[in-house]
Amino acid sequence: MRDGFIKCAAATPRIKVGDTRHNAEEIIRLVKEAAERGAKIITLPELCVTAYTCGDLFLQDRLIKNAADAVFEIARRTGDLDILIAVGAPVPLGGSLYNCAAVIKSGEVLGFVTKTHIPNYSEFYEARHFAALDKNTTVTLHGREYPIGPKLLFEAERMPELVLGVEICEDLWVPDPPSSGHTANGASVVLNLSASDEVIGKAEYRRTLVTSQSARTVCAYVYADAGDGESTTDMVFSGHNMICENGTILAQSALFKNGVICADIDVNRLALERRRISTYKNGFDSEYKKIKFDIKIEDTRIERAFDPRPFVPNDRDKLRERCELIFTMQAEGLRKRLEHIGAKSVTIGISGGLDSTLALLVSCRAFEMLGLDIKGIKAVTMPCFGTTDRTLSNAKRLVKSVGAELIEIPISEAVTVHLRDIGADINDHNTTYENAQARERTQVLMDCAGESGGIVVGTGDLSELALGWATYNGDHMSMYGVNCSVPKTLVRYLVGYVAEISGGELKKTLLDILDTPVSPELLPPKDGVISQVTEDLVGPYELHDFFLYNFLRFGFEKSKIYRMAKLAFRGEYDEKTIAGWLDTFYDRFYKNQFKRSCVPDGPKVGSVTLSPRGDWRMPSDSAVIV
Repeated sequence: MRDGFIKCAAATPRIKVGDTRHNAEEIIRLVKEAAERGAKIITLPELCVTAYTCGDLFLQDRLIKNAADAVFEIARRTGDLDILIAVGAPVPLGGSLYNCAAVIKSGEVLGFVTKTHIPNYSEFYEARHFAALDKNTTVTLHGREYPIGPKLLFEAERMPELVLGVEICEDLWVPDPPSSGHTANGASVVLNLSASDEVIGKAEYRRTLVTSQSARTVCAYVYADAGDGESTTDMVFSGHNMICENGTILAQSALFKNGVICADIDVNRLALERRRISTYKNGFDSEYKKIKFDIKIEDTRIERAFDPRPFVPNDRDKLRERCELIFTMQAEGLRKRLEHIGAKSVTIGISGGLDSTLALLVSCRAFEMLGLDIKGIKAVTMPCFGTTDRTLSNAKRLVKSVGAELIEIPISEAVTVHLRDIGADINDHNTTYENAQARERTQVLMDCAGESGGIVVGTGDLSELALGWATYNGDHMSMYGVNCSVPKTLVRYLVGYVAEISGGELKKTLLDILDTPVSPELLPPKDGVISQVTEDLVGPYELHDFFLYNFLRFGFEKSKIYRMAKLAFRGEYDEKTIAGWLDTFYDRFYKNQFKRSCVPDGPKVGSVTLSPRGDWRMPSDSAVIV
């Protein structure tokens, strides 16, 4: 419940056609099972109190009265459970019968939501028995008056982000589902009580409807389908239950397996997403009636999985596809820039590290697109105080493997002179000592680019931008930054992808670069080995990328990100380590906006980026907001 998480359930009872007592018992059993698992909302199928396949038995008054008795029996016997129940039942009103979802909480029936679209084609002939109600009204059952109609919403008093809307089966299959109106008027969760019979290909289409509608309306969608026990005179029902959130299926049942599925939905995430999307229009339809219900606010036992590497697809085939797309997008961005300015040359600083490797590979692809000679890529390696034999060797081998022009310009002497000129002690390995090397390299690159009539291609990545891990007007600066929206965790996979599709010396070199610790190499090595490991200084990039994704993409609070990180990295990092690096992330992110406010152009390739001209506009002197 806290942080916006709430556990929902979809359940298919094993019913008997027309046996409302049996059905009520089965429904109560499943409600109790869901409650024991921590669910606070449960959706059951359409007309499951009687069975959907009663046919002309719906014209029998006794069945309709028994159905009402069963609804109130379910309410009475679940009154001690902190769970909201949506269960399907026929409800008479005036001279008509309505296909309804009875919404129950704490022993009380809160209201009856009516089905809007009554199918009367193919195997469906509901219009023979049911009518559609065009507006909200009231119905009297068991001596009391209850709200009934198509526009009822149910709002949690102590959790205002939790608002429930209900639609029934066919309502989802029409061009303009009622859930579109429900969500526009505040519903964050849609419950669908369904009796969708199974035919070849229908499960995939049903899945597409649920995911697309939840994405289009930015909601959670809980779909409960009829299953075992419905009449098989002409149809079979598979109990295809789904719980979806903003286009992603969180839980799904196997076909023809009655029972309960549960998933933790995040209504806080949905609210923030709607707030972010300026084209998401809130409606103010006065015909909607909001009915309050109470629910205890407590820590949900979260079973939901949080991807520790949100920028990297888990599926190998999808990862390859994603890598190829991103690699092409990066190259296309550079191609357009070179074509626009008429440049036939680029200059790149090559360190033997991952970022510069990726930038070089992207440049090669861009040159191939343009039909330019790869020798127009001036790959400059600039060894200095911290350069190791391994990285220098890899840099040279890499450039030769791709066929670019290798230029080696040692800068130790130039930096030494510069430090002496400003009165700095070369033996004091402070920030000045490090930054002087970075700025000298940038000066060399800029002037080399000028000599060849080209531009400097930047190598810095998204993670470094977020942490401010770049020397201002040093490696921070270029004419076009191809890696600017690629996080460090993904850079590694992009380079690995190119290694996979390559062969010979290039593949061998790329694999060794992948095996080299990430380092700026600005401090002298120890015994010929890198002494300055970036992740020892600023923290593991996989943690920082997780923090960055959830901070920037969703705007979650720090405490929620910490809670999610503990679950995502359980067994990899202890809580103290996660908390410490999260503090580092917040401190560095807020202090280094000034570097992001003037970064070079570069292509956006994902949903998270920090361009001051696009996705992220932040004052450079903001307090840390926690």
